[in-house]
Amino acid sequence: MKNKKVNAISLMMILLLLINLTPMIQADPTVMVTSYSLYPEILMPGDDAELTIILTNTEATATHTDTDYINSLPVDVLVETIAGSIDKVWINADGDGTNSISSENSYYDIGDLSPASSISLSFKITADENITQGLYYPIIRVDVDSYKDVKYPFPVRVDNQSVTLLHDNVPSKVSIGGSTDISFHMINKRQNMVEGLTISTDDQSDFTCNPDSIFTGSLDAGESEEVRFSIKPAEMGEKHLSFNLSYMNGNNPHYETYVFPIAVIEVLDVAPIFTNIPSSIKKGSSSRIGLEVYNAKTESIAGVIITPVTEATVIPSQYFIGAMDADDVFSASFDIYSDQLDYGNHTIEFKVSYKQGGEYYVTPSIGHTFKVTSSEGTSYQSSSNGGDEQSPQFGGDILNTCIIIIVAIVVLIIVIILWRWKKGRKNQ
Repeated sequence: MKNKKVNAISLMMILLLLINLTPMIQADPTVMVTSYSLYPEILMPGDDAELTIILTNTEATATHTDTDYINSLPVDVLVETIAGSIDKVWINADGDGTNSISSENSYYDIGDLSPASSISLSFKITADENITQGLYYPIIRVDVDSYKDVKYPFPVRVDNQSVTLLHDNVPSKVSIGGSTDISFHMINKRQNMVEGLTISTDDQSDFTCNPDSIFTGSLDAGESEEVRFSIKPAEMGEKHLSFNLSYMNGNNPHYETYVFPIAVIEVLDVAPIFTNIPSSIKKGSSSRIGLEVYNAKTESIAGVIITPVTEATVIPSQYFIGAMDADDVFSASFDIYSDQLDYGNHTIEFKVSYKQGGEYYVTPSIGHTFKVTSSEGTSYQSSSNGGDEQSPQFGGDILNTCIIIIVAIVVLIIVIILWRWKKGRKNQ
């Protein structure tokens, strides 16, 4: 009986030890690429991109307790996740063997990555200059010491589409005199946004452009933006208008050059002529300017517009004539105001733009100098090109007055002669 009691006590002690004993085992780490980003998202041949990856030991906690059974008895088991020791991280290239997407930099002996912790690594990704457009899959490689290595392919798209400059209004012929307005549309044909868009004139250009460059900033995929310039030729002849277009795809600069042939000619068969122009204007007053536009061509023209260029306020700011047949003459008038001008000399110019046969032309400008004074203003009448000043208007008024007086005196003399003749007949 005594032995039975001893055996029972021993069995109970063993059970108690099994119940309270918590064995400990170790779990392997699970290292994964949990996220990545690429800038720019889409490359052009020859571009570099920045690849940023996040490596994570995805075991959520350092330890946790599981329940196991020994001889049908429950036993708690403490599971401890060990850190993952990372020996090397690198990129395997993808391509046709000659041109590829690759990265030269690698990371060695990074160290332990504890459970639920992450590390960020960056790589420089390069697309060979002669690579064909398409989708490539370089592989992120992670060498985890004594445990399962990581192979993570990621997509990289190469697209050789660029930003294109399309001309909306660039005439093949312009006049040697005056300036001509031109316009372009910049179109982003890429599938990603580009930045730093700038269009500028070539230093070797045969034209003076205003402005000499335009910065438009960023342009989203498929979007376009209009830019406008005013060009003025230096001399007549067959010339070339050059523009440089630059932009950034990520941190990669790209350049395009566009050349437009333009013939610079002398346009004299359509011209504005002053018919009335002030020589002086009283401060705070206004004066009327009269113009005539003559189409000396043998063909009709369209879209005729007269535009004043001055610091003064002019109403209207443009005068639209429209179509003019051959040998047509059209009169136009403008009111110029001196209230915003200082005392002294000022200038005003007029240019005429028109369209013929699908081409746009701008005539040489005609100019005139007038003076803002404190006294009453005077005007001049002119019928010659370029605003050559002729007899003053007030002089014409004096001449008209003299003629009226002379006519009145002649009429009075005739009346007196007739009166005396009738009186002499009565006396007879």
